Amino acid sequence: MEKIEDILQKRILVLDGAMGTMLQRYKFEEEDFRGERFKDWEHPLKGNNDLLSLTQPKAIADIHRKYFEAGADIVETNTFSGTTIAMADYHMEDLVYELNYESARIAKEVANEFTAKEPHKPRFVAGSIGPTNKTASMSPDVNDPGFRAISFDELREAYKQQVEALLDGGSDLLLVETIFDTLNAKAALFAIEEVKDERNIEVPIMVSGTITDASGRTLSGQTAEAFLISVSHIPILSVGFNCALGAKQLVPHLEVISAKSDFATSAHPNAGLPNAFGEYDETPEQMASQIKEYLEKGLVNIVGGCCGTTPEHIKAIVELTEQYSPRKLKSTHETHA
Repeated sequence: MEKIEDILQKRILVLDGAMGTMLQRYKFEEEDFRGERFKDWEHPLKGNNDLLSLTQPKAIADIHRKYFEAGADIVETNTFSGTTIAMADYHMEDLVYELNYESARIAKEVANEFTAKEPHKPRFVAGSIGPTNKTASMSPDVNDPGFRAISFDELREAYKQQVEALLDGGSDLLLVETIFDTLNAKAALFAIEEVKDERNIEVPIMVSGTITDASGRTLSGQTAEAFLISVSHIPILSVGFNCALGAKQLVPHLEVISAKSDFATSAHPNAGLPNAFGEYDETPEQMASQIKEYLEKGLVNIVGGCCGTTPEHIKAIVELTEQYSPRKLKSTHETHA
């Protein structure tokens, strides 16, 4: 199969849209989350989307299939909360390896199905590594600014377990995404490097931060450029932004990293900003018309959708990207020189 690094030189790659938005369509209730296996679990499980890879695998496979049918090149595994840290909320820390492994396996199976049908357009699986629900560089207690709910080493260990399972399950690349605290991301990247060394393998890594508000900074206070500098010491495939903002609001931040980075750049924004009910209203056409600006300015190599986006949004983005050339990249040879 052609390597993703080579394909990026030729065309813009499209990432899938939201998993959560699609799962909402199923209206799963507590018993659906539990399935047969967890029907006697002592704690509520509704809302644990990662668990659906074990209890509703067909739904997860169908969602991946819909995104590939819409033309996506890359789908993300259903593992946004797949660490012991996030799974502690459901007392499911012991299931973390299995959750990640199965999620990657399901996605890879569907990807192989599409690659076999369309060998000229190979499909890839990105192991999704979310930010966890704790932050290593800020205190959750306003009265005790020195307090930390989690340490770098605890994060590193949790991420390492997730990374091993995602790779064992068949992920082609790893996506450290929705980064609001760069220290958390560094722990994830450190863990990935450890696994690469131990296994003597190379794995393409995507890094995607999130700008939380109009100040143009991440939650831990970094500007787009500072965020880029913080992760640039590691050999990564792409750097970019996702979530938090709609496509339009991301433009100035993408301009910064696109101008200053030798990596590929990525963007998977939300379908606009949430309305009063926390829902996203932007239609596929509206979102595509905003993403057009990225393409006209040559800002991106990988583009997709985050909260509120559906296969319809991805299809509109695919049709648009086909008309544009990707942002110019240095060849692999030059980058390592």
